[in-house]
Amino acid sequence: MKILQRLLAILLSLSLVNAMMFQTAYAGMISTEEVARMASVDQVASGHARLTTALARADVRAEMARLGVDPALAVERVAVLTDEEAANLADRINSAPAGADGGTIIGALVLIFIVLLFTDLMGWTKVFPFTRSIR
Repeated sequence: MKILQRLLAILLSLSLVNAMMFQTAYAGMISTEEVARMASVDQVASGHARLTTALARADVRAEMARLGVDPALAVERVAVLTDEEAANLADRINSAPAGADGGTIIGALVLIFIVLLFTDLMGWTKVFPFTRSIR
């Protein structure tokens, strides 16, 4: 049994050494201009791609139809945007808070409810029938 374990350990060690020997990396110098160009190309391509992907979603198309916007016209207008405009618009959409208008209204309503509930519990008002004053 010990001989089998030693043989297996030797085989695994040799296979690991063999695998490490064939992993090589090649590095070369890249100019700053080339890096900037590659980054701008990636950003530009992703801008148009992100906008097109967003416009292809069913919920976005339904909301555009509800607002009276033709989804095909929106796709055409995105195609006409310059690369920089598309990247800027996609970045602005990604950085916009989700549900900002609805969240503000709901937050205000919750705040008003909590204030009225507190005043009812303190005995200063009687707005809700399900509360009893602590006084």
